[in-house]
Amino acid sequence: MTTPFPFTAVVGQDDLRLALLLNAVSPAVGGVLVRGEKGTAKSTAVRALSVLLPTVDVVAGCRFSCDPDAPDPACPDGPHTPPGDFETRPARMVELPVGASEDRLVGALDIERALAEGVKAFEPGLLADAHRGILYVDEVNLLHDHLVDLLLDAAAMGASYVEREGVSVRHAAKFLLVGTMNPEEGELRPQLLDRFGLTVEVAASREPDQRVEVVRRRLAYDDDPAGFAARWDGEETAVRQRIVAARSLLPSVRLGDGALRQIAATCAAFEVDGMRADIVMARTATALAAWAGRTDVLAEDVRQAALLALPHRRRRNPFDAPGLDEDKLDRTLEEFSGEDEDEDPDPDGPGGGGGGPAPDDGGPQGGDTGARPEAGEDGEPQASGGSGEQAPTRAAEPFRTKVLTVPGIGAGAAGRRSRARTEHGRTTGARRPRGALTKLHLAATVQAAAPHQRARGRSGPGLVLRRDDLRQATREGREGNLVLFVVDASGSMAARQRMSAVKGAVLSLLLDAYQRRDKVGLVTFRGSAAEVALPPTSSVDAAAARLEALPTGGRTPLAAGLLKAHEVLRVERLRDPARRALVVVVTDGRATGGPEPVALAGRAARLFAADGVAAVVVDCESGPVRLGLAGELAGELGGAAVTLDALRADSIAGLVKDVQRRAA
Repeated sequence: MTTPFPFTAVVGQDDLRLALLLNAVSPAVGGVLVRGEKGTAKSTAVRALSVLLPTVDVVAGCRFSCDPDAPDPACPDGPHTPPGDFETRPARMVELPVGASEDRLVGALDIERALAEGVKAFEPGLLADAHRGILYVDEVNLLHDHLVDLLLDAAAMGASYVEREGVSVRHAAKFLLVGTMNPEEGELRPQLLDRFGLTVEVAASREPDQRVEVVRRRLAYDDDPAGFAARWDGEETAVRQRIVAARSLLPSVRLGDGALRQIAATCAAFEVDGMRADIVMARTATALAAWAGRTDVLAEDVRQAALLALPHRRRRNPFDAPGLDEDKLDRTLEEFSGEDEDEDPDPDGPGGGGGGPAPDDGGPQGGDTGARPEAGEDGEPQASGGSGEQAPTRAAEPFRTKVLTVPGIGAGAAGRRSRARTEHGRTTGARRPRGALTKLHLAATVQAAAPHQRARGRSGPGLVLRRDDLRQATREGREGNLVLFVVDASGSMAARQRMSAVKGAVLSLLLDAYQRRDKVGLVTFRGSAAEVALPPTSSVDAAAARLEALPTGGRTPLAAGLLKAHEVLRVERLRDPARRALVVVVTDGRATGGPEPVALAGRAARLFAADGVAAVVVDCESGPVRLGLAGELAGELGGAAVTLDALRADSIAGLVKDVQRRAA
């Protein structure tokens, strides 16, 4: 077994270590979501924490880790009568792979035995393995939504329920839930963010001395893991004992009316939705007091709890940066300072108290960035100024768009855009299972077995069932697509008012793509060439940032933009062949530069039609005289055109036509 990196040897990352320790003291806090760039010790710290957790006593032979002093009365391996035989083992850390199935997470029933013998033959899943330990999900933002829903429901209820074809199993599932993610690879939905108790933002230190120490410790660990860990035994033992002491003290901690009023006032001041934030803050502040060895919750505990529990709950859409105004927090705590505390709060003091890790004073900082655009060459009015360059244009406010879908039925990653054959959704038919049976179609199974009952010698009421009779349910749900934006950034689009409207429209479509779990990409064209401003990614935040900084001006190499997009799709098809694409071309349809630019653009567009790629042209042409070039481009693409104004209208529904039917 590999020796884990010692928790106390992790350099820096005070907020991360504190959040993990608070959950170790009080799992009711609700887990931790760790957000940050790659290579910041996220996984290392989580794996190291498991070694610090106290050992657990479990009922001997119980696959569900029942506590011998208080066994689960509904345990599938029960009933257990205390006191009984027990064994002591370390707390487990169970990792949930991104590609895990639902059966692997919650467990699986033996359908054949359940139907033929009427027994509940249940194989426990990862939720059962993680009971009374840690369930760790790396890259939780890439986990399928239905799996995230299942594990968060189990974490909230402390139990896992498996319901299938009239057979149900329930077992306890209380664990410390930890998820790590890189925001560049896509965000979690806001309602899922809210289900994590605490969230921590981590980043690599910019201090050379600290970076040197990180490298020195890592090299020493890699050379001799056991020897390196042995050098930290004293610190590890001290933290382990402190966790045990804090757990014992936790029931005695008093959450006074003053502290509770501060919690409520803080959540109200920052306009968080619902009441979960208040509850999480209360549990976190209580755990902080226990970790500090105190029996009273102070204002400093409330402040630290707010910094850990509120930033991710303030996001209203995926383009809002998580964070908290600490000056506003201090003013709120001062205004509602409790009168029942034993000592005055120190708003600027370190969090955690009693020697616990202190939070960083600086939160994530944001700011608008943008390249200086070039002057236009297609006769559009230019921004005033001595430089002759356009000032950056800000996007209009995003609005709700209607659904653009890819025609036909796909089989890509689960999402919320286009029709697809999926493991979840409405049942549309049945087929013979290929491999393990996962979704039984009961009626089809009975129909397949019924004609053979006499030949099989059936004499009683039970159905004589064989493997060949089983039928797998086929289901239809929704998939996520690759939405590739091809944006005209030339001089003809560069008028300030028009470009602002274009950016607002693309931002709205990006928001829609985020909500529908799509991948997005961005190709821009201007001057004499096109470029991939953003390769296909799950991070709409990155796409929005690139859009905000989009330079404009120059000629309109429409053909170059289309050819670049076609190449992006070709490469992406090799990487992810099941994910279908929707190309959204944002242009006024003009093409300038080079010989026969319009004809060349038409030939490039017909490549998409030949490949059966769904496409929509967002027509940005304005003014009293309109050439209708965007509509002609849409015809060459085999798609449809819509004006910027029509993006808000009901008429956009069904814009994408069935490309295969058109080609037939």
